[in-house]
Amino acid sequence: MLSPPAQTDAVLLQSTYARRFAGQERRRAEVWNVLTRSFLNRWISINDSVLDLGAGYCEFINAVEAKTRFAIDANPATRIHAAAGVAVLTQDIRDSWNITDSSLNVVFTSNFLEHLPTKSDLLHCLREARRVLRPKGKLILLGPNIRFAYREYWDYFDHALPLTDRSLVEALDLGGFAPVLIIPRFLPYTLRSNLPSHPWLLRLYLELPALWALFGKQFLIVASTI
Repeated sequence: MLSPPAQTDAVLLQSTYARRFAGQERRRAEVWNVLTRSFLNRWISINDSVLDLGAGYCEFINAVEAKTRFAIDANPATRIHAAAGVAVLTQDIRDSWNITDSSLNVVFTSNFLEHLPTKSDLLHCLREARRVLRPKGKLILLGPNIRFAYREYWDYFDHALPLTDRSLVEALDLGGFAPVLIIPRFLPYTLRSNLPSHPWLLRLYLELPALWALFGKQFLIVASTI
């Protein structure tokens, strides 16, 4: 149950998210299908239990092929967009997550951590991820890297934390994780970028890492529980 202030924040979040991505739902789902099944699934087994942290409209978790799928978000609209078989937890992520200890293989989050109000909230999420993951479980982080997107980073009103691949590596250590893969420049800043806004362009982009150094403004970090 959300507290009254959290309920108010959730309604505002739902309204902001709806305005920001209005008319892009189909294209975003297509792009996430390509990104998940052509790239991210190398860290996910069909028998895994996977959590999408800050799931939004569930584009990632809907595309994942896994035995058990969870989505957690304060946005009430998340439940509406979740595919069949996705268990949705509507709660303030800064509270303890309603997930059993050591029950998940993978926790994934995209473009979420920068919206957290404080670094303490970020550490809370990392420690909760550590709690719910099994030994050698994977944490996959995708988000804007302020080292390369410093001009655009604050164009979104709800961005609160300035994060880089380097600062997150330090935070991961505090949260009980060891980095497995660090890509400082991966995807462009937003899906509104000219590249790769179409599924076929994204497939090509993912096959040409040389392009990441030119267009990439989002980090990709994969870490394992220690």
